[in-house]
Amino acid sequence: MHSGLWNYLPTAGHTRDDDLSGYRVEASDGHIGKVDKFSHEVGSQYLVVDTGVWIFGRKVMLPASTVSRVDNDERTVHVSWTKDEIKASPEFDEDRHLGDPAYRDQLGGYYGAGH
Repeated sequence: MHSGLWNYLPTAGHTRDDDLSGYRVEASDGHIGKVDKFSHEVGSQYLVVDTGVWIFGRKVMLPASTVSRVDNDERTVHVSWTKDEIKASPEFDEDRHLGDPAYRDQLGGYYGAGH
């Protein structure tokens, strides 16, 4: 279910060698935070974004398919979702984000339905 969500789009410009830690993250309508964690594992690629004060220190987990473009020169990741869509996303769960299929299904249900 929603397996395509967990892979970077071929047009995003992401390579397996990219270290995205600390990259700025730009939603389609403005800055949302910085990359805190990421995964390159095929079929399980994601970003965890630390939103800082924007949504009160909350972290969000974005499936890799939300990434529209990686700009390594500017150290910026652009995502195709708006700030409000990301703000309304399910709460990031530090304990469940690795290896919990139910959590991935919950995220997949949200992100898979949105675009």
